[in-house]
Amino acid sequence: MTALHTPAHPPGLPVGEEWVAVTATAPVRFPFSGELVAEAPVGSSELASQAISYAAGLRERAASLPSHIRRRALAETARAVGEQREEFEQLLVLETGKPLVDCRVEVDRTLLTLTTAAEEVARLHGETVPLDLLPSGEGLLGFWVRRPIGVVVGIAGYNYPLLLASHKLAPALAAGCPVVIKPAPQTPLATLWLVHLIREALAGAGAPRSLVQLVTGGVDVGAALTTDRRVGAVSFTGSAAVGHQIARDAAPTKVLLELGSNSALVVAADADVEAAAAAVVRGGYYASGQACISVQRVVVVESAREAFLAALGRHLADVVVGDPRSAQTRVSALIDDRSTERVRTWVEAAVAAGAAVVHGGDLRDGVMQPTVLLDVPDGQLAWDEEVFGPVVAVRSVATLEEAFDVVNRSRYGLHASVFTASLETAFRAIERIEAGGVVVNEVPGFRSDVMPYGGVKDSGVGREGPRFAIEELTVTRMAIIRPTTGRPA
Repeated sequence: MTALHTPAHPPGLPVGEEWVAVTATAPVRFPFSGELVAEAPVGSSELASQAISYAAGLRERAASLPSHIRRRALAETARAVGEQREEFEQLLVLETGKPLVDCRVEVDRTLLTLTTAAEEVARLHGETVPLDLLPSGEGLLGFWVRRPIGVVVGIAGYNYPLLLASHKLAPALAAGCPVVIKPAPQTPLATLWLVHLIREALAGAGAPRSLVQLVTGGVDVGAALTTDRRVGAVSFTGSAAVGHQIARDAAPTKVLLELGSNSALVVAADADVEAAAAAVVRGGYYASGQACISVQRVVVVESAREAFLAALGRHLADVVVGDPRSAQTRVSALIDDRSTERVRTWVEAAVAAGAAVVHGGDLRDGVMQPTVLLDVPDGQLAWDEEVFGPVVAVRSVATLEEAFDVVNRSRYGLHASVFTASLETAFRAIERIEAGGVVVNEVPGFRSDVMPYGGVKDSGVGREGPRFAIEELTVTRMAIIRPTTGRPA
């Protein structure tokens, strides 16, 4: 069978200064048709340990690497990705099955992440401290600086492989940390290419290629990377269950976790229901619903319910389902058959428990149709957990305060949003909703890659966004100096 993609990098895996040959491969298939995209190299736990050894040996070199070299390497990577953006977009469509429109956004955001990380290199600094606030500090000079945390391990999810990898790789390099990345087994190709471009940019700037390495593989590779005591920090994007296991196994290593959510959108009584309905469709079905901050739960104040549902029906008619290679497509096949079957089962269970299907709910040619469920009871996975598919659940409540209570009755808290014409309601939402981000009159899926991004509760710990990730991947080192050698009087 002819593969749909020919890699633009050397064969094997980038471990150490060169690409290491591996004997095992695994097929990467186009989710929409099942066609072979490429045979991807598969690493091992032994290769993962070898990569950590290379990285640990470079800790001092990475920490002392001049700022201009780190900035140059990141800026050059952004330039190289930008020059080949169309090829990246097409590859992302093939390996993720996401619609082309979403893959274009992914490349845009990757470029912003790389360029912002390059800029943040110039802002990595400390401050002086007034130690003489107590008499014992008189005559002392105090200041703190930020030092790299050491070897960083990044593990990315399958839904946005290029973007998620850039949020691990770019801040680590900007901070002066060697980094080993592990992409999701389903989607290693774009990350392999990105790593190749970064390594070439590092070499061009006069730095070791092995500051960035990549090892593919399964659970054994992940465990080898995250439990190695030579690692300074692990940054993981994925499910809550896996994230919790990594945190337990990696302790006492610092762990940064982005674990998804079941994001809610509140429609207040005074909301523009047309705008809210359009946002639910836009925010609930992008990336075929495979986004951790896509709209999953919609909580409508009762007085707006009927107008909202009518507007939602009108906007659903515009959702194009089909081949993700088309620029018009908004929903396509999920990453694999197992994910599709899970989503279908959750929908069927919600209906059996009393929910009503008001749109979609079925499979056509293997593609889960954009689905709206009405009045899903508590205790159902389609309401309580992260669907990660094109499913939106709508429920009405009597008051705005009850809506906020419903939003907060979740073990997750990544992003939520509220639609309202009231400034008072907007500020009340920001105060009351327990989430890492509260968005007013826009989808909860809005994310600028320069802002602090992360969750509370089971949605994780730590923050991404180059500036904030760099802070997470550095430690403060306090300097306390008495300029004279004599003892104070």
